[in-house]
Order: sequence, then structure tokens, then C-alpha cells
Amino acid sequence: MVEPSAVLGVVFVALGMVLSPGPNMMYLVSRSTSQGRRAGIISLAGVAAGFLVYLVGANLGLAVLFTAFPELLTAIRIAGALYLLWLAWKTLKPGGASVFAAREIPPDSPRKLFLMGLMTNLLNPKIALLYISIIPQFVDLERGNVLLQGIILGCVQVAVALLVNLSIVVAAGGIAGFLAARPSWLRLQRLTMGSLLAALAIGLALS
Repeated sequence: MVEPSAVLGVVFVALGMVLSPGPNMMYLVSRSTSQGRRAGIISLAGVAAGFLVYLVGANLGLAVLFTAFPELLTAIRIAGALYLLWLAWKTLKPGGASVFAAREIPPDSPRKLFLMGLMTNLLNPKIALLYISIIPQFVDLERGNVLLQGIILGCVQVAVALLVNLSIVVAAGGIAGFLAARPSWLRLQRLTMGSLLAALAIGLALS
């Protein structure tokens, strides 16, 4: 149903997105470093619920749209490539505070942590554009059910995002201390992720 190359492409895109600083990472790291791993995991559960909302909603609408207007895939591919290039610039440009910088934040209840994680993800333009402009270009109309392909590829993205974010939540405290003493490592992380995003953008534009 879904080509292995499409799955691999979504894995690389998902890795590039989740490893680049954004609202989800900043919220999860801030909660993990200020309130502990349990708070970070509860917040991650809210983020996961947000992913599911996007996955179901986007695929139900896009399945009908792309079947009726297959030429939209070209426009979406170009829009996705431009967005990845913009994200690469945001990652590579000089300045900006580290996402792992220590912050003083009042503790929140588990319910509020979950809801804030959910809303942070739902209001995250990076995730919205991911499901609207990037993942759909990996759907092949000649390989059958468009809805099923979109759901499978979306689940791949969610799995990658949750595994990476869970690792970040667990290791946030140690990473913050490590990077605070080694700013050159933070610059290397930005350079690596920005370069990866730029390469993905060029690949999408030329595919």
C-alpha cells in the first residue's frame, strides 16, 4: 500500500522537524526542567493527542481533495519545500536562546499540563503545515486508498515525534547542563539540523 521509500522519507522529515527547536520542544523541555520528568511525560501525552487530531482531520479532508484534484500535489510539494527552507533558516540563523536554557516556571496540575501540551501542538504552525503541505506529497495516487496511505504515513510521523520527544523529556535536565557548559555543541546541533532540513527541502522540490 505504502512504498518503503515514502515511509523512509516521512521518517527523515519527521526527524528534521522534531529535532529543530519549536513550540512543542520548548514547552516539553521547559516543563521537564522546571517540574520534573513526570510533568514532561504528561505534557507529551497532550502533544500526542494533538497529533491525533491533526492526523484524523487532515486525512479525512485531504483524501477527498487529492482524489478530485491530483494536480494539487505539485503545489503542495512546492509549498512544503519552501516551508522546510524557511525552517532551515530559522534553525541556522545567528542569535536566539537555547531551547534547553533553564527557566523558572510555576508548577501546574496534571490536567493543565495535558491541556497545555494539547493546545501547544494544535496551535503549532509547524505541525499544521507538516500535515497539510509535507506529508501529503508522499502519498501515491496509483497505490490505492489515499486515506489509508495518509493515516499510515501520519502514524509514522507520530511514532517518530513521540519517541524523540520522550527521549528529550527524559534527558532534558542532563542536556541543559551539558549544553550550558558547551555552547559550541549547541551551534553544531543547529548547523546539523538546519543542513538536514535544507537538504530535505531541495529533495522535495526536485522530486
